[in-house]
Amino acid sequence: MKGLILALVLALVGKLKCFCYIFLSVEPVFHTGKTYLYGYESFILHGLPSRGLAMAGVRLTCKLEITYVSHSDHLLQIRSPKLEEYNGFWPTDPFTASSRLTETIAACFSQAFKFEYTDGRVGSIFAPEDCPILCTNLVRGILNMMQITIKKSQNVYELQEAGIEGICQTRYVIQDDSKNNCAIISKSKDLMDCQEKAVKNMGMAYIRPCPTCPLKVRNVKGTVIFTYKMKYDGSGALMTSAMSEQVYQISPFNEPDGAAVMEARQELSLVDIKRTPISAPKTQLQNQGSLRYHFSGELLQMPIPLIRIKNTDLQLTETLQQLVQNNEEGATKEASTKFLQMVQLFRIVTLDQIESLWMQFANDLPYRHWFLSAICAAGATDTFRFLKQKIHDEKLNIWEAAATLPLAFHFVTPNKQTLEVASTFLTCPQIQKAPLHRVIVYLGYGSMVNKYCAQTSLCPNELLQPLHNLATEATSKSDAKDMALALKAIGNAGEPASIKRILKFLPTFSPAAASLPNRIHANAMLALRKIARKDPVKIALQVFMDNTLAPNVRMVACVVLFETKPGLPTVTAMAISLLTEPSLQVASFTYSHMKALAVGRIPQLYNLSAACNIAIKLLSPRLDRLSYRYSKVIHVGDYSFEYQAGAIWRVYLMNSPSTMFPSDIITKVRGYYANTATDIIEVALQSQGLTKLIRKQNIPFAEYDTYRTLKELGKTLLGWKELPPEDPLVSAYVKVLGQEIASVDIDKDAIQQIMMVLTRLLSFLSVQRGISGQWTLPAMVGELRHIVPTVVGVPLELSLCGVALAQAAISPPLSDNFRPSQLLETKMDIHADIKPKAYFHMIAMMGINTQYFQSGLEFHAEFSANTTMKFDAKINMKEKNLKIETPPCHQEVELAAVRYRKPFYAISRNMEEIDYEKKSQLLPKGEVPSISNEPFQPSESSSRPGTWKQSSEEAHHHSIGGRFYARNFCRKFESLGCSACLSLKSQNSAFLRNTYLHKLIGELEAKIVLKPVHTDADIDKIQLEIQAGSKAASKVIDVASSGPKEEDETSLYEDIQAKLKKILGIENVFQVANKTRRRKKRIQSKEKIAVMDLWAKPSASPLSSSSSSSTASSADGKEPGNEYKKDEIRQSGKKHGSSSKSSSRSSSGRRSSSNSVSTTSSKICSSSKDHSGDRHCSENTEYSNQQPKFLGDSKPPILAAVLRAIHRNKQPTGLQLVLYTDTQPMRSRIQLFVSSITGSSRWKLCADASAINSHKVSGSLKWGEDCQDYQIATQIATGQYAAYPAMQVKLEWPKVPSIVRTTARWFYSFLPGAAYVLGYSQRQQHGPSHWATLVMALTSPRTCDVVLKLPELTIYDRAIRLPLPFPSSPGTPISKLPSSDRNVFSQAMLSVIENLKARCSVFQNTITTFNGVEFNYSMPANCYHVLVQDCSPELKFLVMMKRLEESADLTEINVRLASHEVDMCVSNGLIQLKINGVQAPTDVPYTSNSDASMLISSEKEGLSLKAPDYGIDKLYYDGHRLEIQVAFWMAGKTCGICGKYDAEKEREYQMPSGYLAKDAVSFGQSWIISEDPCAGACKLQRKFVQIEKPVAFEKAAAKCFSTEPVLRCVEGCSATSTVPISVGFHCVPAGESAERELVHDTTRASDCDAVTNCPCKPAECREATVPAGFQNRKSCAF
Repeated sequence: MKGLILALVLALVGKLKCFCYIFLSVEPVFHTGKTYLYGYESFILHGLPSRGLAMAGVRLTCKLEITYVSHSDHLLQIRSPKLEEYNGFWPTDPFTASSRLTETIAACFSQAFKFEYTDGRVGSIFAPEDCPILCTNLVRGILNMMQITIKKSQNVYELQEAGIEGICQTRYVIQDDSKNNCAIISKSKDLMDCQEKAVKNMGMAYIRPCPTCPLKVRNVKGTVIFTYKMKYDGSGALMTSAMSEQVYQISPFNEPDGAAVMEARQELSLVDIKRTPISAPKTQLQNQGSLRYHFSGELLQMPIPLIRIKNTDLQLTETLQQLVQNNEEGATKEASTKFLQMVQLFRIVTLDQIESLWMQFANDLPYRHWFLSAICAAGATDTFRFLKQKIHDEKLNIWEAAATLPLAFHFVTPNKQTLEVASTFLTCPQIQKAPLHRVIVYLGYGSMVNKYCAQTSLCPNELLQPLHNLATEATSKSDAKDMALALKAIGNAGEPASIKRILKFLPTFSPAAASLPNRIHANAMLALRKIARKDPVKIALQVFMDNTLAPNVRMVACVVLFETKPGLPTVTAMAISLLTEPSLQVASFTYSHMKALAVGRIPQLYNLSAACNIAIKLLSPRLDRLSYRYSKVIHVGDYSFEYQAGAIWRVYLMNSPSTMFPSDIITKVRGYYANTATDIIEVALQSQGLTKLIRKQNIPFAEYDTYRTLKELGKTLLGWKELPPEDPLVSAYVKVLGQEIASVDIDKDAIQQIMMVLTRLLSFLSVQRGISGQWTLPAMVGELRHIVPTVVGVPLELSLCGVALAQAAISPPLSDNFRPSQLLETKMDIHADIKPKAYFHMIAMMGINTQYFQSGLEFHAEFSANTTMKFDAKINMKEKNLKIETPPCHQEVELAAVRYRKPFYAISRNMEEIDYEKKSQLLPKGEVPSISNEPFQPSESSSRPGTWKQSSEEAHHHSIGGRFYARNFCRKFESLGCSACLSLKSQNSAFLRNTYLHKLIGELEAKIVLKPVHTDADIDKIQLEIQAGSKAASKVIDVASSGPKEEDETSLYEDIQAKLKKILGIENVFQVANKTRRRKKRIQSKEKIAVMDLWAKPSASPLSSSSSSSTASSADGKEPGNEYKKDEIRQSGKKHGSSSKSSSRSSSGRRSSSNSVSTTSSKICSSSKDHSGDRHCSENTEYSNQQPKFLGDSKPPILAAVLRAIHRNKQPTGLQLVLYTDTQPMRSRIQLFVSSITGSSRWKLCADASAINSHKVSGSLKWGEDCQDYQIATQIATGQYAAYPAMQVKLEWPKVPSIVRTTARWFYSFLPGAAYVLGYSQRQQHGPSHWATLVMALTSPRTCDVVLKLPELTIYDRAIRLPLPFPSSPGTPISKLPSSDRNVFSQAMLSVIENLKARCSVFQNTITTFNGVEFNYSMPANCYHVLVQDCSPELKFLVMMKRLEESADLTEINVRLASHEVDMCVSNGLIQLKINGVQAPTDVPYTSNSDASMLISSEKEGLSLKAPDYGIDKLYYDGHRLEIQVAFWMAGKTCGICGKYDAEKEREYQMPSGYLAKDAVSFGQSWIISEDPCAGACKLQRKFVQIEKPVAFEKAAAKCFSTEPVLRCVEGCSATSTVPISVGFHCVPAGESAERELVHDTTRASDCDAVTNCPCKPAECREATVPAGFQNRKSCAF
């Protein structure tokens, strides 16, 4: 048995040895003394995957010799290299040899290379010192095929393997063929799953990747597969062949079929094994690193045609001259190409060469602009240093420096050298002197630090030190502007090392920062945005939770917090905090932000959206009903999952308590593409104290008695202090790609500096050369480059760069002494030929881009827009006359054009044959017919001559039809001798594959041109004359008579009226209309209209107009008047010969029916319903006796405009426009007539709009022959709908042109989908075919119901939120609407504005504050309360009130305004008025004579006081009721019982100390003013009291005192009535004094009694500490 076991063990060991031997010897081995000869071939192709399209590529073939040298060293000799280019249509066209490029490559392969190779792994590579990096990388591509990692115990495994592309995840599969002693090894790599990937990016520092996004959404995908054949024997394994295939797929729109492909292949095969070793290299070899690809000079070569560098100075000079010449000739495409070449040259020249070129062209303005733009775009160290030197030497003016600095800092390549130059910008004296330049430089430096540190794992502290020093210095000097600048620059840098510096500006972490302005706190939070994305911190959450900070700071913290994509716990914590949030501004902002995020569809924000969805369910829906006064977030965005792209637009509206409208507005646009996000642009506007710039400022409030009185009053109110002063300031900043590039603070000093700079600039231009000539602004928009290696060893580049040109030319130039104020002078002549033009050229490339050769796909997109304005203008402001003349259409003139050319090329270029560029359009010149379109050719006709040609033409025609679109829309104006045409052309290759990538290939053009039209007589010029005022009629007469007539307008007024009617042909218009109206009256006696109640309320009433007027139509949907339309047309052609006088009489006595919806009716709503459940209303139609009239019968025209062509031997031809208006108190009207000044033409356009009554406005537009061919009518009316006040808009179109119907149908097709997306309900219901009705019913001041009825569709929705509250309520009856003597439309806006104004009212014990909070409070008798006062530093007014002891319903008020003291009270049932203690009559208005106006007058049963300059719009008092309305600009600046007018309803009970009272009584009593106890009637005073309830303090007995004073009687008086109140208290140990520092604790409260009445007569009087103005006050009644 033991022997059997031993035999089995020996057999098993033998097999294992054999098995292990196989795997141990699979790794390739090169033996000593042998030279292995391999054949090598590799090629790369770029193109679209469709067959028959153009492709570009290169192929390299050579022989390889490999010799073993030592333990790990091997030699590689490359022999007979041959480089071929491919540019043609795959696979029919062949590769073409490039002999010169082959010679260049062969030269660098002439010597052997050494490499380390052990166990199938390639180590270091050694190459000659002068070997170009391109050749070394080609060697890496060859050796990369020999990189094999064998695991000895597995045949399928994965590992991280190093290669030319970096360290990537690799999967191995080994197939062993033991019979033939060979093995096949396959390995594959996912090039998107690499830890240390070899990649080079340029211009992508601001594009943020999404690390959590799935890999499938990436638009660039790559993989590589290797296959090895190994043959092994006793001496080891031999690699007999190796193949690799690499594929990169680039899908710009994430379309499977819309992708460009790069395919690379390698093949290595063993040819022979020789005994002759390779000779050792003659020169010393340098270590070139590992197998990983090395980047060096690729970034120097832009994706533009190669430039052979010979003489850079000469080349730069010639390029600049050609560029300027192309620009002057209008060759914008050539200019943009030359500009890119110039940028390329500037990247390789030295500083001395740049200086020499500057000396040559600095004084030539056109060359100077192009030179500076190219210098900025180059971004090299020397160009950056040159710009710094020119600014230091003051060679650039202020505007040139301001334009070049942002571009230079944006495009410069961040490295140690450029950062060192950038730091010298910060200390440059010339930069320090110009505030604008200083801001740009610091912001640009921060951006440079950000880009540099993004490339390194650790950011050096010395780079951030200049920014930190600025922050420290600004803090020590208390310089707010420098603090803001330092924080903005630190925010641009976005490095976590700056966190400690930023926290010093936030009061939450640094108490010393509490004294800084709020805008500094906000800037500190904004500086954390980038840092929070890199290193999420809890700082933003802590700031958000800090209730002591200003609301706008906390709202900014909310923005920063959500940008970090917080998780569900954080979002939930924020939501819970809102339940007890004291600031409604913060609560509203956060809630709306969560709501906006909850509906988002961006995949990168899925988790945040889900968290916000849960959070908003925890919050009260009342936050969604807050008005415009509260801060909001507006969010608009969409995302396409098909193309993995989207965008969002957000607006952050941050309101301030001191303003009615947002004080801070931040708007941003963010784009999402694949798994990246980019903040495209962000603009912010921050304002404070702007009311000072709006209102009157020259009033010396501080010199009046009221100012001093309020100062004294503040001393008696515990803790009261006036608001801090706010200097008028507007701050704005602009961020591009997340980097702040410009920031400005505009205050009074800044405005003065701007005016001085503009004055100097205008004077400079006027003195030097005038405002004239041609301006060109070139700029490089961007340069994005992504470079990865291929297995062949050449780089694959995906690049995108763009150039924008803006041109403006004025010829002839304006005069040297031109001033803008000349536009307002009496007479002025302007002669101008203006040709603005914009051009954008973008180049995208995918392929090989090296300094030796280029091969790949090149995409050009060109966008151009231009227009032409050539005219002579004469302006006479005194005569109200404008005359513009322009040349006639002698040739085709392009007024405006937009062109978008998108050619796609396969290109091949090489430096050795630079003049022989190979370029093939992606599509062949012969069309590519689709197989489905090929016709069948019978065999008997296949040999006929011309058969193929005919088939080709048919395919050609069809293919064009499939991808080419062209259409022209022209309108002839024969009277002007020209025609206007809109030309649209589009061509693309979507017929191949319907993808966006294929749609990009083609052209798009849209242009508006004027073309000449043949006329009988030559046209000298085209003239437009506009005359306003009293001379308008005479201009029309002059046109008719073709010559001026000087007549007395007063004496010939009737004549002018008659002539005008005849000239305009008005008599024919009204004659036809009157006949039609009489016909309508006979036929339309009674008709019905259906009004639907969408909500099925039985009591709901349909829309009934306030004026009981509506439109008559049939209920069956037929168009009114269809049955007599033919008769109307017949009668329109009769009796054109009627005299002007008879026509005038007939038209003045009748009313026009041009607007059929403006008929007067009496509508009766019945309760009967049809089968659909809709209620119906029937109306009795009655026509008024007054018919529409021609306003020209009683009014002269107010405006006349004549567009005419002046002929040489013929009367002028053209059009004229006449405008009439009639403004009456009860009825206003406007009429406009356009007619031809050619007598034979009867074409006219008539527009008529009128206010029928105070509740209805109607209008009509008619045109055609005598205004009878086409008609559109509309009516707007107010009334009721479903018992709610409503407005109805009706539109009727009896007949319109076909193009209008086509456009309407196109728009109509989108309505159902749009309604569905917006959440509106809809119902298919047939109605009148030519009517549309819109009804808006006001269901509450902030909501409305909407019903839109169309011919075949009804769209409706309920409770739509309104942006502004409307002063109305549900169920408002008709009687309560504005009376008929007031136009409801003119009053609507005034009503809204009045409703926005704050009002405070006191009636009996009910008080309603400015914020709308209502509470009950019984005032102690005879004690004045501060009802409202100005708490701003100006202290402009004070309003006090007290309740009289003899009557609980009567009150007395005292108003302090400047030097005025106004008392109002009731005595003996009459209103009494005292001004400065002197009785004044109440029946005569009183007006002050001071700087600020004040008016006191009687109103209703009381008095009203108006003092708008003080901030009081109106104060009304009648003894029982007091109402106060303050101005908008007093928001947040008031205090007292009426509140702060800051919309913070949760903080309404704010006492003088700033703390919140526990109840309404404590709040009201805190505003009582103490009086002299001897002379005053108020015997109450406030005292701190001890709490009687025993309390333990720190586990010991303690005595506690109130934190706020409580009302007590003065000494010697006793209380007769008290009221319970709740006060906070603080405690001290029983043995200590109560003088211990008071700590206000809002969580500890106790109940106590406050005295409200103390009737007594003090036995002894002592001097009281009361304000001087309040001592010895007597009652108003005495």
